[in-house]
Amino acid sequence: MKFTDAHVPFGLSWTSPFTRWQGPLAEVNSLDLAVDVTGRALADRGLPPQEITEWVLGCTVPQQFGFYGVTGVTRRLGAGDHGGPWVSRACATSVAVVEHLAAQVQLGAHTTTIGVVTDRTSNGPLMLWGSGRGPGGAPVSEHWVLDPMRLDPTTGQSMNDTAENTARDAGYTREQVDEVALLRYEQYRSALADDRAVQRAYMVPVRVPTRRGEEWVSEDHGVHPTTADGLARLRPVAPDGVVTHGAQTHPADGCAGVVVASAARARELGRDGVTAQVLATGFARAAPAYMPKAPVPAAMRALADAGVEVADLDVVTTHNPFAVNDLWFAEQTGFALEQMNPYGSSLVYGHPQGPTGARALTELIHALHARGGGTGLFTGCAAGDSAGAVVVRVDG
Repeated sequence: MKFTDAHVPFGLSWTSPFTRWQGPLAEVNSLDLAVDVTGRALADRGLPPQEITEWVLGCTVPQQFGFYGVTGVTRRLGAGDHGGPWVSRACATSVAVVEHLAAQVQLGAHTTTIGVVTDRTSNGPLMLWGSGRGPGGAPVSEHWVLDPMRLDPTTGQSMNDTAENTARDAGYTREQVDEVALLRYEQYRSALADDRAVQRAYMVPVRVPTRRGEEWVSEDHGVHPTTADGLARLRPVAPDGVVTHGAQTHPADGCAGVVVASAARARELGRDGVTAQVLATGFARAAPAYMPKAPVPAAMRALADAGVEVADLDVVTTHNPFAVNDLWFAEQTGFALEQMNPYGSSLVYGHPQGPTGARALTELIHALHARGGGTGLFTGCAAGDSAGAVVVRVDG
């Protein structure tokens, strides 16, 4: 979908730290997390919540009191006159949120909108459905977070299987997969230099209530040190496979936010008047059980609508639950692996599902701004062998 008047004001997209599941955010309801982080992010940036007239909640893991969706979030933030939809599109949720907001602005329905994207994979709900036909009336159950990782009911294969299928089809070796994983870790480490100067520009600390008061989580939690030797020692997840736990992401908890506004409003709000114009979004699907391939056609759709060629891109960020994703993207597009994910990626810092794309988009915007502007792409896969993509241009 093409847009001509939808902009992210520079500085008005952010992310919380991502924490490995069962870590410091395991007991924090993701809606509470969203209210806490969004409220402080807007206050620090000088944007009153009441001035935002369209809100979208992006969330894929049900939470207690989640039925009330956006209305609960806006009322708690003092913007109770406004609401909006709850959007869930698996790991492409952030792209769907941005597309909805950009369309609202493009159509002139709103000038200042926000996407609040939050998820907690820790303590994911155990869903129970009553069944009189079960032994003793036992209910049918599903673990909302874990079971989908193990099985796509349309293919009978796991998400790890999709990575192995793609690697086998392309002929990737274990060494190639490990090299990408190590590269992404080294890029992430570079973003921690100078007391995390890069991350501190867009990361909002999380306040965690405790019995003794409160604690703060100010940086990613659960990122394991990675070396070539360490990766080489890991066993593949599947027998005779090439994907190890070191070359795939881990479940996480976190939230992110993004404001989308008209050009005039975005220039008012953006740091030094800088904006990131949303040029286009795109969605696509790959062949069944080949999820890592889906980001390529999604990217091509977004690029076509934006009128941008791969050669015109300055930076690409990806949601890459498997290192295989980036190998396939580079091979199919010719875009250099080294120009992708300059601040690391979900392969390293984890994947809380909905917010992952918003963090990658935020990092893309900051990377483009750091180089003086340019054109960038975020693309990432999602359940069901699907993917979403966003093309942006930063003006300075």
